[in-house]
Amino acid sequence: MDQTTILIVDDESFFRQLYRDLLQDTGSKIEVYDNGDAAISRLAKGGVDLVLTDMVMPGRCGLEVLRAARALVNPPDVILVTGHASLESAIHALKNGARDYLVKPFNPEELKHLVKNCFDQRRLLSENEQLRQQLQLFQTGQTLSSIIELERLFMRAIEVFMREFDGDFGLAFLIDPEKGLLLQGHQNISPEQSLVLAEQILPLIDSVAGFTRLDPDKVVAASGQEIEFLCALPLFVEKIFRGGLILGNGRRMEALNLPPQEQDRLHYLSEQLLLGFENACRYQNAQDLMYSDDLTGLYNYRYLQMALNQEARRSQRYGLKFSLVFIDLDHFKGINDRHGHLAGSAALQEVAQLLRSCVREVDTLFRFGGDEFAALLVETGTDAARVVAERIRKAIAEHAFLAERGQDCYLTATAGFATFPSDALDTTELLELADRAMYDGKLVRNAIRGVKEIKSPPR
Repeated sequence: MDQTTILIVDDESFFRQLYRDLLQDTGSKIEVYDNGDAAISRLAKGGVDLVLTDMVMPGRCGLEVLRAARALVNPPDVILVTGHASLESAIHALKNGARDYLVKPFNPEELKHLVKNCFDQRRLLSENEQLRQQLQLFQTGQTLSSIIELERLFMRAIEVFMREFDGDFGLAFLIDPEKGLLLQGHQNISPEQSLVLAEQILPLIDSVAGFTRLDPDKVVAASGQEIEFLCALPLFVEKIFRGGLILGNGRRMEALNLPPQEQDRLHYLSEQLLLGFENACRYQNAQDLMYSDDLTGLYNYRYLQMALNQEARRSQRYGLKFSLVFIDLDHFKGINDRHGHLAGSAALQEVAQLLRSCVREVDTLFRFGGDEFAALLVETGTDAARVVAERIRKAIAEHAFLAERGQDCYLTATAGFATFPSDALDTTELLELADRAMYDGKLVRNAIRGVKEIKSPPR
């Protein structure tokens, strides 16, 4: 505990000197005032741990000094002293927050004992508060390092670091090797502004470590967000830049000029977030292997429902649409029959490549098994889904399969699509409608169908 400060307030010089002499061995800094007005002015500046004040003084009395002390954010303890005691005045002083009450003349040892107990208790309270803060910091850090779902981790990180910085807004993003920049969460800033801001910041933080203060002038015009202060924490996995956390307009953010203890807190939380991010990415990679199709490298059917549920939550949170396209190859069995199953597998790999060329990096492709595929198109309405479905149908119809083998073959495909939430309000219905639309197109083959065009009865 740093050196304590004792404020002595008494209008009689004898008692002022007596208190100073009795308390000089405490190691405290002692300040002496002869009236309540001067003492109250000094209290307003802060840094006082104990006030020893006479009850009755000219001008503002000891009770007014007590009230001024108790009104402070971190109030000092107050011991009231008087030579005109009554039970009522003692009770009144204690009810108003006085630490204790002494009557002149008093035993000097009693005063020393009161002061010692006062400082001992303040030290214990300070140590307990520090322990509580350290425990809370540890628990928060453990939470950040143990969340293995990336989206949950990012949302929690935004909440934690906005609180640390008193930030006005925050966002987090992921850099996917195949899909590029993906918004993972935001607070007090729109998705559109978040994406623009993240794009602008990428080249500024991909080679730095730790929280970095950024020049907001480089991004304000592009994002449309009024930014006074801006900082970012880049996230790496095995030294590869894979994501970031961006915070803006925090009252404690200017130049990241935090006291050493708070710098340590920030460093610890940053390390725990980086650890959690690495763990979550490894978990995601393991999940990807579990949910990948060995032949084509696309996601398999087991992953489809998980991806749909995740996209539905994102759609509901941000008010976005997405579409699901089912694709079925027409008469694919003929390739296996004519050229063998190895040729058929090679053709399916070519289909996967064609599908990748027809969708964006942010979209997700699936192989159900056999000759059935699907595409999850994020932030895509019905009209755009129709365009993508037609692009897929045309790409497959015009492609010469097995050309490298000298066995040119041609295929066609039928596609059906449905859009969330305009066609369906839950993922199960969305799956059924996309399947029905594809089945309806199968009646003629080499066609695309939307939900509104379904004419055949349910299967």
